[in-house]
Amino acid sequence: MQVVVTGSSGLIGRALCSQLAGHGHQVVRVVRRPVQPGEAALRWDPEAGTIDADGLDGVDAVVHLAGAGIGDRRWSDGRKQVVLESRTRSTALLASTLAGLDRPPRVLINASAIGFYGDGGDQILTEQSPPGDDFLASVCVRWEAEVAPAADAGIRVVFARTGLTLAPQGGALSKLLPLFRVGLGGRFGSGAQWWSWITLDDEIGALMWLLDHDVDGPVNLTAPNPVTNREFTRILGEVLSRPAVLPVPKFGLRLVMGPELADALLFTSARVRPAVLEAGGFAFSHAELDSGLRSVLAG
Repeated sequence: MQVVVTGSSGLIGRALCSQLAGHGHQVVRVVRRPVQPGEAALRWDPEAGTIDADGLDGVDAVVHLAGAGIGDRRWSDGRKQVVLESRTRSTALLASTLAGLDRPPRVLINASAIGFYGDGGDQILTEQSPPGDDFLASVCVRWEAEVAPAADAGIRVVFARTGLTLAPQGGALSKLLPLFRVGLGGRFGSGAQWWSWITLDDEIGALMWLLDHDVDGPVNLTAPNPVTNREFTRILGEVLSRPAVLPVPKFGLRLVMGPELADALLFTSARVRPAVLEAGGFAFSHAELDSGLRSVLAG
């Protein structure tokens, strides 16, 4: 199978491309830089609205992971616009281009996030739950809406709503580890907020599964057993054999990160269930946080 991947230099993109190649698939990366002769890559410029449409014609599948990092910088009005437009512009360009091809792909997996649901408190959230009303929820709603031309053209479209992806080399866990490894970790605020997580291995496994199974629409990419932040930090401390008893005050994190970003990433409660993956029989390698963290940190 020939699979086109945007965002291939990111944490999930790198791992997905490696897994696809390891299973004998032909991977074509979509990049902004000039493409070298003989390189399996296509060039695009979402801001300018250009993409190598000829290179997309006849491919089997597209996995769209591109987008500016949510938590890479403090949120200003300008940064929030970058977060939004890096997703909506690239998705609109890709979806409209795929819709106009003579030989469009069979499937487009479009990245999204469980931020779609906003703050759900203790409520269990599934793919049928409505969107939230905060900034990240509005980003996800607009992001997913831009895929409409591809779906209208008959392409099977999947919205991969990913949770907290556990990997030591990137994402939120990489930022937590230094503090917890020296015994200075603890719950964030009250610790009552739900964190819905997935190991990087299961994230990639789920994306591979979605390429091969006749599923469309939103799909939650989270482990079946979310935990509260209090549980997450306690288990992380146990796995590292370090105490995790020093609570991190909410005001301190809001001061460091900015209040809106801290609330969105650390204090929003999302108790998400991967109902579609469970119903389809997807086998998680790590359904429990303890085993997931031990596997992720074993290397």
